[in-house]
This record gives sequence, structure tokens and C-alpha cells, in this order.
Amino acid sequence: MQHYPESALYVVATPIGNLADISLRALHVLQLVQAIACEDTRHTQTLLRQYGIEKPLLAVHEHNEAQAAGLVIERLQRGERVAYVSDAGTPAVSDPGARLVAAVRAAGLAIMPLPGASSVTTVLSVAGITGGPGFVFAGFLPSKAGERDQAVAALHTEPRAVILLEAPHRIEALARALAVLATRPVTVGRELTKQFEEIATVAAADLPAWLAANPQRTRGEFALVLHAVTQAGPREDGVHVLQLLLGELPLKTAVKLAAEITGAPRNDLYEAALKLKKE
Repeated sequence: MQHYPESALYVVATPIGNLADISLRALHVLQLVQAIACEDTRHTQTLLRQYGIEKPLLAVHEHNEAQAAGLVIERLQRGERVAYVSDAGTPAVSDPGARLVAAVRAAGLAIMPLPGASSVTTVLSVAGITGGPGFVFAGFLPSKAGERDQAVAALHTEPRAVILLEAPHRIEALARALAVLATRPVTVGRELTKQFEEIATVAAADLPAWLAANPQRTRGEFALVLHAVTQAGPREDGVHVLQLLLGELPLKTAVKLAAEITGAPRNDLYEAALKLKKE
């Protein structure tokens, strides 16, 4: 049986939408602690009422996390148990909580994780990523267009699957930015675990059109998986090299060099060069 020591911070995962997605252990700890630190007291109060739990709430969010951590530490040093929850999912992954955890650890106090719902693992579980070099969590890309485009350019050479998060008011901008990744598959999870949950896998180039096909698709919170880069064959490599060479060299020279560099068939590259020139 799990031991729940005093003077410990309990980092508790809460549902990302469906209220049934909370563990029995989480409910036990939320009843056991003397206080609950949370990202938004109003949101957490509503959540706790659903489970019949009443506890003092301490606001610990991204704007006051460093200062509020001191108040949490004072309670822990008095021998209290304190839980921390974010608005949804597992704290300190993309939501606030990391600074609080770091401060409590620096104070030499115990921290206990209570795992549970997470949009990251939820969308990954339905993306069908097999084999490959694993995945990386990138979270929210920059909101400024130039910085976001630079981040997407870096993803072009990232061989692993990439987990992204996005808000409804920025999803269309993200889709346009990802479209440059062409045929690379993207699994979109919208409103995960909620009533209007929608999951689809489309080519990156088709993502803007997929969103535009239904006005409802730009609503709700998003978790996305940019699938891992598949190993390109000689022709794909050759066409990529050819595109670079055509900007500097005559067509026949570019074809000859691209074939020698990549081993792709020269006739295929010649046809691709004619098409590229025409476009």
C-alpha cells in the first residue's frame, strides 16, 4: 500500500476533458492533503465540486509561480501535505508547475508524482508511430510568424516524431506553417476525451484544407503528432538535390550531378527537371 508522507508536495494529474479520467489514487490524495495549489482557483474549484472535495486553494500560476512557491514551501515545512494541479492534464509538462517543483526540491522537501491524463501521451497513442527513433515533445511553437517558420524549418530535419500543442485561435497559422512539410503525415487530436473529440491523420500540405472543410475544426484545444521522417529513396533524394542545383546550373548539368551524388536514375531526374522548370 502506498505511503503518503507529510511535508510532501503531490503533483496530481487531472482530466483533460472527460471527468471520469481521474484516478482513485488522485481522489484519495486530494482528500488527504491540507491544501491544493492550482493554476486557476476558479477552474479547480469547479473540478473539485464534481468530486465532492472541499480544500483551501492556493493560486500558483505562470505569473506568480516563484513567489507562490515560497508559500507552498512554508506549509510543507510545517508538516502539511500539499497537492498541485494544473487546469488539465499532468502539471509541469506544458502547464505551470516546473518552477514550483524545482523550488520544493531545492528546499530539500519530498515530491510525489500521481500520473494520469496527458494530451501528449493521449494523441501519441492514436498516431500509430511504429519503430523509428522515438519522439520529442516540442509543445507550443512561437506565436510570431517569423519565429514559428524558423521552428518549422528545424522540424524538417528532425527525424523523430514531434508532439505539438496549439490553441484554437492559432491553429490555422500553425497549419499554414506546417504545410511546407508537404507529404509528411500529421495526426491531429482536437478536443481529446471531450464530447466533440476528433482525430485525423493528413499530409502536412493538406492540413489547412482539412481545417477549412468544417468551421467546427478550428475550435477546441489541439494536440498534434508530426510523424517521423521516413527514409527517402534515391529518387526522392535526387529530386531534392536537383531542386537545389537547378537554381545555379543548366538543366543537363544539374541532372548529371544530382544522379552522381544520389544514385537516382538520370532519366527520372531529367523528367523531374523538366517538370520543375515548367512549374
